Amino acid sequence: MASMEEDFPRGGTERKKPTDLIPHEVDNLFDTPAKAVKKKKKAVKQDEAPKSKKQKVDEENIKLNTTTTVQILHLRDLTVGTLMLGCVKEVSDFEVVVGLPSGLVGYLPICNICDAYTNILNDKLDTDDGLEEVVPLSKLFTLGMLIRCVVSSLDSAKEGHISLKLSINPKDVNKALNSVALKPAMTLSGCVESVEDHGYLVDIGIGGTKAFLPKKSTSSKQDLYVGQYVLVLIEDVKDSGRVVRLSQNPQALVKACAQTKQGWTLDNLLPGLLIHGCVKRVTPHGLIVTFLSSFTGVVDFLHLDEDKESTYSKGQEILARILYVQPSTRQVGLSLRSHLLPPGGAVLDLHFSERVGEVVQGCQMTSLHHYSGALMKMLDGSRAFVHRNLLKEPKEELDTNHLMSQTQHILRIINYSPIEQIYQATLRWSSIETPFFSCQDIKVGQIVEGTVTDLQKHGVYVRIGEHIRGMIPRIHLADVTLKNPEKKFYPGLKVKCRVLLVEAQKKLLILTRKKALVESTLPIFQSYSDARPGRISHGFVVCIKEFGCIVRFYEDVKGLVPMQELTTETVTNPEELFFVGQVVKVKVLKCDEEKKMLRLSFKSVTEEDVREEQIAKFDFIVGKMVDARVCRKVLNGLEVSIIPEEVQAFLPTTHLSDHVTNCLPLWMALEEGDTICNLMCLTNYKKKGIVLTKKPHLKAYIEDGAIPKNFSELQVGMQMVGWVKNIMPYGVFISFPYGVFGLAPIANMGDQFIKETSGIFDIDQTVVAKVTNLDEEKQRFLVSLKLSELSLSENEFHTRLIQGLKERRNISEMRAGRGDSDVLWKLSALTVGDQMKMIVGDTTEDGSVMLTSDQLSGVTVLASKYHKEGVNLTPGCKLNAVILHIDFVKSQVHVSLRPKLNIKKEKLEKDARFTAKVQFADKDFAVVSLATTSDLTFFPTRPHLNSIFDSKKFSVGSCLDVKVDDPNCEDLAGFPLISYQSSNAKHEQHKPNEERLGELMKVTVKKLKALCVLVNLPSGNTGRVHVSQILEFPDIGSCPTSVLKVGMEMEARVIGGRAVRAHNFLAISHPDYNISIPELSFLESKLKVSDMVNKLEKYKPGDDIICFPSKYIKKEQLLEVHVKPDIMGAVPLLAMCNKLGLSKHPQRLFKPGQALSAKVVSVDPKKPIQFSLSLTGTHKLEPGMNTLAMVQKIQPHKGLMLALPYENTGLAHLTDLSDSYTEKPLESYKEGQIIRCHVIEQKIKEFNVSLRPSRLNKDKHDIVEDPEIQSIADIKEGQSIRGYVSSVNDQGIFLRLSRTITGRVLFQNATKYYMNDPKVLIKHVGQNALVAAKVLSVDSENLHVNLSLLSKDTGKPDLLPESLELPLRLTGEEKEKHDKKAAVKRKRTLSESQQQDNENTEQKTKRIKVDEECRLVEEPREQKETLKEKKKKKKSKKEDSDSGVEVFFRETDETVSDKKSGKVKVKCKEQEPNRLQVTSSFPWESTLGSLTPFAPADDNQNSSEDEEEVKSKPAKKSRKELKQEQQNTEQKLSKLEAELMDTSVRPDNSTAFERLLLSSPDSSLLWLQYMAFHLQATQIEQARAVAERALKTISFREEQEKLNIWVAMLNLENMYGTPDSLQKVFERAIQYCEPLLVYQQLADIYAKSEKIKEAESLYKSMVKRFRQDKAVYLSYGTFLLRQRQSDAANALLQRALQSLSSKEHVDLIARFARLEFQFGNSEKAKSMFDKVLTTYPKRTDLWSVFIDLMVKHGSQKEVRELFDRVIHLSVSVKKIKFFFKRYLEYEKKNGTPETIQVVKQKALEYVESKGAEATS
Repeated sequence: MASMEEDFPRGGTERKKPTDLIPHEVDNLFDTPAKAVKKKKKAVKQDEAPKSKKQKVDEENIKLNTTTTVQILHLRDLTVGTLMLGCVKEVSDFEVVVGLPSGLVGYLPICNICDAYTNILNDKLDTDDGLEEVVPLSKLFTLGMLIRCVVSSLDSAKEGHISLKLSINPKDVNKALNSVALKPAMTLSGCVESVEDHGYLVDIGIGGTKAFLPKKSTSSKQDLYVGQYVLVLIEDVKDSGRVVRLSQNPQALVKACAQTKQGWTLDNLLPGLLIHGCVKRVTPHGLIVTFLSSFTGVVDFLHLDEDKESTYSKGQEILARILYVQPSTRQVGLSLRSHLLPPGGAVLDLHFSERVGEVVQGCQMTSLHHYSGALMKMLDGSRAFVHRNLLKEPKEELDTNHLMSQTQHILRIINYSPIEQIYQATLRWSSIETPFFSCQDIKVGQIVEGTVTDLQKHGVYVRIGEHIRGMIPRIHLADVTLKNPEKKFYPGLKVKCRVLLVEAQKKLLILTRKKALVESTLPIFQSYSDARPGRISHGFVVCIKEFGCIVRFYEDVKGLVPMQELTTETVTNPEELFFVGQVVKVKVLKCDEEKKMLRLSFKSVTEEDVREEQIAKFDFIVGKMVDARVCRKVLNGLEVSIIPEEVQAFLPTTHLSDHVTNCLPLWMALEEGDTICNLMCLTNYKKKGIVLTKKPHLKAYIEDGAIPKNFSELQVGMQMVGWVKNIMPYGVFISFPYGVFGLAPIANMGDQFIKETSGIFDIDQTVVAKVTNLDEEKQRFLVSLKLSELSLSENEFHTRLIQGLKERRNISEMRAGRGDSDVLWKLSALTVGDQMKMIVGDTTEDGSVMLTSDQLSGVTVLASKYHKEGVNLTPGCKLNAVILHIDFVKSQVHVSLRPKLNIKKEKLEKDARFTAKVQFADKDFAVVSLATTSDLTFFPTRPHLNSIFDSKKFSVGSCLDVKVDDPNCEDLAGFPLISYQSSNAKHEQHKPNEERLGELMKVTVKKLKALCVLVNLPSGNTGRVHVSQILEFPDIGSCPTSVLKVGMEMEARVIGGRAVRAHNFLAISHPDYNISIPELSFLESKLKVSDMVNKLEKYKPGDDIICFPSKYIKKEQLLEVHVKPDIMGAVPLLAMCNKLGLSKHPQRLFKPGQALSAKVVSVDPKKPIQFSLSLTGTHKLEPGMNTLAMVQKIQPHKGLMLALPYENTGLAHLTDLSDSYTEKPLESYKEGQIIRCHVIEQKIKEFNVSLRPSRLNKDKHDIVEDPEIQSIADIKEGQSIRGYVSSVNDQGIFLRLSRTITGRVLFQNATKYYMNDPKVLIKHVGQNALVAAKVLSVDSENLHVNLSLLSKDTGKPDLLPESLELPLRLTGEEKEKHDKKAAVKRKRTLSESQQQDNENTEQKTKRIKVDEECRLVEEPREQKETLKEKKKKKKSKKEDSDSGVEVFFRETDETVSDKKSGKVKVKCKEQEPNRLQVTSSFPWESTLGSLTPFAPADDNQNSSEDEEEVKSKPAKKSRKELKQEQQNTEQKLSKLEAELMDTSVRPDNSTAFERLLLSSPDSSLLWLQYMAFHLQATQIEQARAVAERALKTISFREEQEKLNIWVAMLNLENMYGTPDSLQKVFERAIQYCEPLLVYQQLADIYAKSEKIKEAESLYKSMVKRFRQDKAVYLSYGTFLLRQRQSDAANALLQRALQSLSSKEHVDLIARFARLEFQFGNSEKAKSMFDKVLTTYPKRTDLWSVFIDLMVKHGSQKEVRELFDRVIHLSVSVKKIKFFFKRYLEYEKKNGTPETIQVVKQKALEYVESKGAEATS
């Protein structure tokens, strides 16, 4: 492992020097002693001061190499320079993990291999070439390779552990050797220094020696790399060791053994050497061995040969491998394990194990070594070693006796030691029970908890388990990027994370602490296969590019969100909306698993999609039982998480119990984090999600399984359990599982008369409903809640009582267990009936007395007016009180002070009858006292789910007649269990009859009938036994009643009853049946079972049942049968038999009461006890069957429509009626006729059947004249065939050959005569005519058959008679000549028609040009006549009387007038002047016909007076006067034209407005001025009329112009109209204009007119309707701030942030801040800007706005501080330059020379800093 804890060989804490030579127990396995040699010397001086010479000699030998004890190698024994034999366990990029003796683990860094390899690394780093070309460590080392290494460092790592670093550098491993010491046959380790042509120079770490390894002497066929570790054998030594030739001969290396002549010393002895030794001493912990004549080594128990472990003896010769050499203690460790000895010893096969982390049970301890550890034997025979420190918990003392006394142990494998080939294990329970032991135990997406260990720049390191560390990258520390994470994270902090990435081999664990990812309930994408299109998941942004955002998920799954999928609006710079590390919800659009490409979308994610994804991972089934954890408490229920899927669900408060009064206390008792068991999945709504329930009755009903899932499964009479969904004045809606709901009308809500629906039932109250009516057309149904119509269990009375009180006890226990409140704890300790001493207090307004008690301090104790009668109520006196009710919701206790309740209780007896008195009552339960005793007990106020609470009946003090059922009921905590004994209580508990349900009795047969037997009961009453209840298995065809005789005594059991009048059977478990005739049974199965429970048998189509005929109903043609006493059946005539002859007299087929075998065909949903049966042995039609059918309809063009059995229909085609076709095939059939038919095939709506004898009687081989054509393959070319004429049209004659094939006859192949009109054939060839034809050709692919009816082909007469005298059809050469002549004639005709078309085209073109030059305008006829009359009058006048002014009408005027008048054509004259010539007044209502030529008008006189003056002048005017008059007229006309051309002049009369509107009808400004003109004259209605005209006149394209008119109308109605008229205009406006604009305009109108309430109401409507529009919130916010409603504006902002997309948040907050500056609190505005700019510091536009507002509203100090913040932003130089300019301008305007200089100095410093950065 790359990182280990204290119990693993990588590290250990530093400890003090040991005081003794004798090893002792230590707490830490990896403690390292300091300077062990010095300690030994000191010990020798103290203990062995007086010594002999011999002892001195021994002391010298001890100093060289001696040992007295055998131990495993501990980490504390290691020092820098210790040589060891290691095994490569793992290879990473920069280090090698090496397994060492005794399970130690070391790490070989990449820089400790050899000098040559290190130089290559340095060169690559210096040249910035990277390390890509460097040979990786994975090529230099192979897993399992044995290497010689040396301890290079023992540095203290984090948390006090020691990091063991190794080196294989030959200069460190072989540093004790020199060139003189080199001898042939010695084995050394080295590293390749360089690659030569014929071999390799090997670095063996000896200065002045060149070692060469020829290529031919290498063991590998592949070339070696520089830095590669090699184990070599010295073949030859030359020049005093300066030149050495090496070899890698595997056989020689294996046999190479260290010898004395090679001159090995303790200084240069190397690990890995093979030596011969002799056992010097055998100890319990291993062997002491001598070798190389004078050296001593130890073999610990881990390195003994397993097979020879008990056979070692002193003096025995052995072959061993050196494991380690300690230079400080001169101790040499050896191994006798076979895998390290020849023929092995180079590479170990087993260097790792997959069992690491496994917990193994049933292990035996084989040996215990006090100073080392224990050996364990697992069940599979393999061994494991447990270090002594791992035999106990860290802070405990080791108890070896306890360990040895245990026969079996449980351990966890923590590592595998390749050197020993043994497992390393631990017995610590803390390690065994930990859920995560290694990285392999952690799965991606898993939520883990850990402790912070270290903080680095790139992230935070977290310890997850004892041996696992993970890293939280910096961007994953929180949902937003933290600038100073050290303020929030510190070592020791507990954190909750989710796993993002796991690489077990690299021991890499990446975590996230982003709350959105940790708490996400969406599915996680671990691979591209998980990211299916349409799925939604949480991811985080890792990169933002110009083309979109790259989002990463778990593992290495990434995807791209293109620009167009970021938001619904156009995005130019995504960096402004998103940031790296942001958690986002994405939807998969496209996934390519092979290319590992994902296309994602932000904007496509909807709330419904998210909810569906969350629920998708949960297998929702109605009725599924789950457990859930409370996540959050809301007002109407609990938000829970289903365990273990962690799917969000909702548990309504009203679904916690069937008892309404228990729901709220249960909700209050539950807290967040509580687990609720046995919940049931109820519904799964798209918007609400999964809804759960805990209602016991509802759960039991759903678990039963027999519930309808949709409307089609409903049946009248069906009884269902549901809950009240809604209460309306006309009834209550009842909801049922699977989304089915029905209506219970007010008349069906209860047996008593109900005036109002409110107060009868509560929302979500559990009820039982019976289906009474089905409306299949509208898919609706009615139900009844009447108890008299329901079948309810007898035990429900007691069941509800026990269940409800059990829930109340649970509430008390939960409250007591919380310990949250002292009051609740006191309340939970109370029980009903307890007696306590109380002190009388004050009296309340309602007459109740408040009491106090030392035991109930803080609790409100009340005694009602009734419960204080006859008691001295002097304040302060003490009285005995009896507790009646504990209210946890209100923290109240209700008590009684009545002396009768304080007397001693009496012993009760079962079935004793009492009069109970109500002492306390709520909607579910009443506390009653039994008369003459002080016993209290409980009684249900609603005995059944549908019972209506009767407040009068259960008022305090009222009496009930009860009977004791159980004097001491355990389910009621010892309280008596009572029930009604009153016979009048019909709906509470029903009176038992003399013949009880299930009662067994002896009866006497009284009378025998076909379908029943009447019997005499012991009580003298008459009973009835149905024919199905006589014999268990009657013989088919027999009559069961015939086996009985009158007077016979039989044993029978009561199973139900039958009403006398209606003869309606009552269900066997009906609780209130008050019958006159009991229903009994003789069946043995009924006699053995006494529990009569309503288990209505469920039948399905195809079931075999026995039925008994009752009567044949001729009118309906069906046989009525009885199945059970409560089940009827009907057999249609077609299902009664298969023979045609028997169907003629169906009433004779069966006898009443005869046992018949039938099959169930269907169950009538309207009549649940009515079956449709079949007596033919089948229940459905299948192809190939012969069956009876009834002719339903005769269709001349098709055939026969038949009614088939089992409510099916069929079609018998004309060609399937007979084997020999006839002229009139349908003549012999009539409607209602019974026939036999053969089923051919089934279509979608009907069956195809055949009446052919060849089909019905396949055994007979009669001659078939017209064989059946089943496919086109049955038709051959040249075949003679007959068929029925289907139709005759222009395409030919079509013959019906079979039900699927139709043939065609061309006219030339139909008759020899030539016809111009095909109708001639229709007259002589009728439809369905039988004709003979010959097949000319067959097209099998297109199913086309060409036929011929010619006489020469068929031998039949021609279709047309000779009497028609038609010409014969041409044939042969005559036809060819005729065809040529016809072709020539056709060409000539075609050329002539083309020339004529060209001439017509030229004429049309000329006409179009003339029409374009001279337009035609249509006018009314009356106007034309008026103009003619005026022209005649003008001609009669003299020329000098002409005014010289002519009237011309523009095209626009004509088009306006055309709207009201007819049309005439008027030619335009190009020569006429284009002058503006109109009359002085132009009323809108006038027509063009009423216009007169222009005449000057006087302001003071009207036109009529002028006309009179003109008429009164009889004298003629002189030429001069006429000329002067003409000049005056022209001047006035010019002046008028100038005024009309001047747009700045506002019209002052209606005529002028009308004139202007003619020229600009689409100008809203003119129309508004026209309306204002009328309003100035208080002409309101005229202004409205103008507005309506404007809306009709303005073009529909001018939307803005029309909007202006609508706004004007809104203003008009607001000022002069009523609220209703304003509302009508507003509703019209939003239909024709953009609704949002109209809403905003009306809101502004309200605000300006100070109608605050109306404006606020309208704005609230706008927020609901346009919640996705930012402008609405800004407008509403402005309004609120203008009204000084700052808090309301803030609430609106929060709502806007929830409704709008995140990209709009910044601008919205900034806009609200600006509004706060203008109308609200400036400090609040500053705070809002600061928050936004802290999150988005690079938004320079917001900085600029902030500066402007501060300059306007802030102080100079604040403005300067703001400028100082801005100029230090990390933005572009260009933007900083802009702010410096603004800063300087501000100071020049408002500052002093000193402040101006300060700004300049800051700018200079900024420029210099930027220049320095650029230089560096």
